[in-house]
Amino acid sequence: MWLDICAWSVPAGFPSPAADHAQKRIDLNKHLIRNGDATHVFRVAGDSMTGIGIYEGDRLLIDRSIEPKHNHIVLAVLNNEFTVKRLYKRGGVVKLVAENPLYPAIVIKEADDFTVWGVVTFNLHKLI
Repeated sequence: MWLDICAWSVPAGFPSPAADHAQKRIDLNKHLIRNGDATHVFRVAGDSMTGIGIYEGDRLLIDRSIEPKHNHIVLAVLNNEFTVKRLYKRGGVVKLVAENPLYPAIVIKEADDFTVWGVVTFNLHKLI
């Protein structure tokens, strides 16, 4: 999909009179997708990540080609269920941490069936 883009940053104050003259086009695939074959879109259900602006109904771009690291937001599979959480990996401890104080961190145990399915690269959040 191609969209028009302005060649300058947009201030959150007074509008620029040059905005009427924007003619450049942008390909969202080039800006949002690093590896098309490994990128998928998932719809969010639940409220465990609202503290970082991920809400019910948002669409997340998940890239399976990125190596998950400490502090990444990931789509994980824990005991055959998908979940989106912040990955904690320190000192041999692996946890999935919610960004909502109502949800405790999930400590991954040796008996758990756990994989990181992919890394969240973008949140497509509808404003209206």
